Amino acid sequence: MIDRLDPVGNGIKRGSCRFMSSSLPSFDVTPSLEMDACFTAFDKDGFDLNQDGLIDREEFAFCWNRWIKVIVRPNSALLVIDVQNDFISGTLNLSQCSAKQNGLQVIEPINKLLDTVNFNAVFYSLDWHPSNHVSFIDNIKLRKIHHTSTIQPEDAQTYDTVVFDGDTPIRQRLWPRHCVQDSWGAELHKDLKVVDNAIKVYKGTDPEVDSYSVFWDNKKLKGTSLAKQLEAKKVTDVYVCGLAYDVCVGASAIDAITIGYRTILIEDCCRGVDMDDMERTRNTILENYGSCVQSDEVSPPCITHPILEPYIRLMWSVS
Repeated sequence: MIDRLDPVGNGIKRGSCRFMSSSLPSFDVTPSLEMDACFTAFDKDGFDLNQDGLIDREEFAFCWNRWIKVIVRPNSALLVIDVQNDFISGTLNLSQCSAKQNGLQVIEPINKLLDTVNFNAVFYSLDWHPSNHVSFIDNIKLRKIHHTSTIQPEDAQTYDTVVFDGDTPIRQRLWPRHCVQDSWGAELHKDLKVVDNAIKVYKGTDPEVDSYSVFWDNKKLKGTSLAKQLEAKKVTDVYVCGLAYDVCVGASAIDAITIGYRTILIEDCCRGVDMDDMERTRNTILENYGSCVQSDEVSPPCITHPILEPYIRLMWSVS
């Protein structure tokens, strides 16, 4: 446990690890399990690079850039997923799916977010399918069905899942023809605000594999440009919204978590296909340390704590 932070002596010490600094502010800190756990994790993360039991300035800079700055200076990106005509009033109108949800209802809260929250970056994803895409039910006879598929082409219905043959058999949910490249149905809805300097990311362009996530195709064979663009913008926090909650929004959120971003799904800015699938998606996000919030809970991050503030100021001064 930490009993005192001593700016005059050898720095901040916890176990065998100490911060070396003569400029730390002087005040007492009440011991806490949270602080002890923080320093335990800090030790394990290996910021004492030369293993001398001390954190020198170079090691602190490494710690700052890899850990602390990510917490106290987050960069946020908003991913607006597939708010396209076909999902709102076109061939894959969500109101005709089992959850009977109205995709048009996401536009007002998304626009309000874009007007009121200063995101560091905004991305719009678009399903962008070729006409012979594997997910279209009317293309089912273009490909051989694998012998393990319980559904044959003549019996297939929209939203069924079949198994197509290939070097690696692929399970594929069958959808109505939707978001065909350069069609009206593939356009973003006219009432959706598109901010200046936003970036559009196109997915589902390979006819042989579907792409729910804005990061990867469903086989995880080929990525979009999004991951590199987030890295280039030094994004730490990813907010996700759009259509459909239990399909492309959920897949994108889970991939963002897997990559290592703090991930927040904005629930009132989403609508979905199936209520049970939406609940499963929500639980998966929460179980993997993502967050699910309402749009009125989203605001620029603010970290204030009477114990931490002097140290945060110090961290800013050396960054």
